[in-house]
Amino acid sequence: MNLTTKQKITGITLLVALGIIYGDIGTSPLYVMKAIISEKHRISELLVYGGVSCVFWTLTFQTTFKYIFLTLSADNHGEGGVFSLYALVKRFGKGRLVIPTILGATTLLADGIITPPISVASAVEGLGAVIPDIPTIPIVIVILSGLFIFQRFGTQKVGSIFGPAMLIWFTMLLVLGVSQIIHHPGILKALNPMYAYELLTQYPHGFWLLGAVFLCTTGAEALYSDLGHCGKENIRITWVFVKISLVVNYLGQSAWLMAHQGQLLEGRNPFYAIMPSWFLLIGVVISTFATIIASQALISGSFTLINEAISLNFWPRVTLKNPTNLKGQIYIPSINSILWFGCILMILYFKNSTNMEAAYGFSITIAMMMTTVLLAYYLLYIKKVRVTFVMIILVVFAIIEVSFFIANVSKIKERWMFLFFELFIFMVMYVWYYSRKINNRFLRFTNLMEQTQTLAALSEDDAIPKYATHLIYLSKADKTYEIEEKIIKSIFAKKPKRADVYWFFHINRTNEPFTLNYEVVELLDDKVIKIILNIGFRVQPKVELYFKKIVQDLVNQKQLNLHIRPDGSTKYNAEPDFKFVIIEKFISVENEFAFKEGWMLTTYFWLKKLSLSDEKAFGLDKSDVSIEEYPMVYSPVSNLELNRK
Repeated sequence: MNLTTKQKITGITLLVALGIIYGDIGTSPLYVMKAIISEKHRISELLVYGGVSCVFWTLTFQTTFKYIFLTLSADNHGEGGVFSLYALVKRFGKGRLVIPTILGATTLLADGIITPPISVASAVEGLGAVIPDIPTIPIVIVILSGLFIFQRFGTQKVGSIFGPAMLIWFTMLLVLGVSQIIHHPGILKALNPMYAYELLTQYPHGFWLLGAVFLCTTGAEALYSDLGHCGKENIRITWVFVKISLVVNYLGQSAWLMAHQGQLLEGRNPFYAIMPSWFLLIGVVISTFATIIASQALISGSFTLINEAISLNFWPRVTLKNPTNLKGQIYIPSINSILWFGCILMILYFKNSTNMEAAYGFSITIAMMMTTVLLAYYLLYIKKVRVTFVMIILVVFAIIEVSFFIANVSKIKERWMFLFFELFIFMVMYVWYYSRKINNRFLRFTNLMEQTQTLAALSEDDAIPKYATHLIYLSKADKTYEIEEKIIKSIFAKKPKRADVYWFFHINRTNEPFTLNYEVVELLDDKVIKIILNIGFRVQPKVELYFKKIVQDLVNQKQLNLHIRPDGSTKYNAEPDFKFVIIEKFISVENEFAFKEGWMLTTYFWLKKLSLSDEKAFGLDKSDVSIEEYPMVYSPVSNLELNRK
C-alpha cells in the first residue's frame, strides 16, 4: 500500500505505518542495553544511568529531530530515501553529490545483510532461557531462508497483519518497561543529559561505548526510505507512541540492571530478564515475529533502493518482478539471492548476536553522514533556509555523527571481511554511473529535421525492400529535433531500412517517482514521429506496451492519419507490422586508453554483459526487436607507426 503524504490520517493508516516503518528501530531493545553493558563490564550506576541517558538523547537528536522532524520534510512527491533526496537536489550539486549518494546507498544496502541476522538471532536466543543449550543457529538459518524464499510471492497477504503484530510488540515493550520502573523509579533521573556526559568523560573508555549506543538509532535511515509507503504525518504521529514504548523499555531494562549492581551479565539479556518466567516463551515468539517483520522491511527497502538506482543510472539493469498488484512492491531475484547468501554467511561466521553487535553500526553511520550532506543542500536550495541555521544544524549533526563514526571505526577488526561486500557495491555503482557519463560524452547528435526529406524519399522508394511498416528506435536525444548520428547511419548505411513510418522513442526519467505520460511530436506528416515518454524513477518501463497504446490512442482520436492508412496487418495476421531496433555498443579495437578510463569502460561493458538485455529491460518482445552492434571509438590511436617496405 502506497499512501501519499496528503492522505487522511486514520486508524488504518497509522496501523500500516506501525507495521511497515519501525521494524528495524523497533527491535533494537533486543540487543542495545546488552551491547552497552557487554560481558566485560560490571554493572554500575554510572554505566547504567549513563548508557540509558545516551540512548534517550540519541533517539531525541538523531531520530526525532534529524529524521522525524527534518529529513521527512524532504519528500520527493511522497517518496523518501537517499536516491529520492538526490533526485531533488542533484541539479544544485554540479556532480559533487554523486559520491555521497553512492556511499549512502552502498552502506544502506549493506545494512540489509546484517540487520536480519542480528535481529532474528537476538530473538531466537531468548529460547535459551526456556530450553537451555538449544542450538539457535539452525533455527535462525531456517527462519531467514524461509523469509527470502517467501519474497517471490510478495507480502500482500501477510502484510495486513504487520500493523497489529507491531502494535502488540510495542505494547509489550511498554508494559514490560513499566513493570520494572515501578520497582526502581529513580531510573527516571537517567533522562538528565548530565549522566550521558559523565559516562563519556568519566567512565574508563566511556567514549567507545557510543558504538553500542548507536545501535538504538540504526533504523532511522530505513525509516526515511519507507516514507512513500505511509506518508510523513502518519510516521510522525506513530513515532510518539513508538518512542515512548522504546524509552520506557530501555528504562525498564536499566531498572533491572540496577538491581544487579556489581555483577556481570554472564550471558543474560536484560530484555528477556525483565519478563516473568510464565511469559518468556510467549515473549520469544512475539519477538521473533517482530524481527521477521523488521527483516522484511529491510529486504523490501533493498529492492526499492536498487530499482531507484537502475532508474537513476547507478546500477546495471537486472530482472524486476511485481509479485502482487500493490503499487511499488518489487521483487528482484538477483538482489534477493545476494542478501540471502550474505545473511547466512553472517550468522555462520559470527554465530551469535553478541558477536554481530560488535560489528554492527559502522555502515549506517556513513549512510547517516551522507544523508546529512544531501539534507543540507535541500534546506539551502529548496527550503531556502538561512545559511546560519543550516550551518548550526550541520555542526550539531557533524559532532554527533562523527563521534559515532569514530566509536564505530573500532569495529573494523570484527567486520573487515564485510568491507569487501561494501566495496563491491560501491565500485559497481561508481563504474556504472561514471562510465555512462563517458559514454554520453561520445554521443553525437544531428538535426532530425534535416533528415526528414531523405527519410520520406527512402520510405517511397519501391526499389528498396520494406523493412517494416513501423520502424521504432529508442533514442537518448532529449531535444525534440535531435537524433543520434548512429541511428541515422543505422537507417541509411549498407542496406537502408525502408518503412512507412519512422518512430523515435525517447524515455525521459523524471525526478518524480510515479510519473507516466507522453508527448507526441510529428516532424513529418505521418512519416517521422517522435515520442517523449516521461517515466518516474520508480516505474518499471514497458515500452512495447506503451507504444501500442500510444498508436491506438492516436488512431482513435484521429490526431494523425494513421487510421486511414495500412498498418502492415493482413487478413492472415491482424497485428500491426512494427520493428524495434536496438543499437548495442562495443569497444572498438581502434581505441588507445589511459589506464583509468580503459579499466572503467572495460568493467562497464563486462557488467553490461551480465546485466539484463535492453529488450528485457525496456519491456520488448524478442520477436519484435532487431539488435545491431556498433563499435565505439572513445580514444583513437594517435600515433600509428606502419611503414611500407
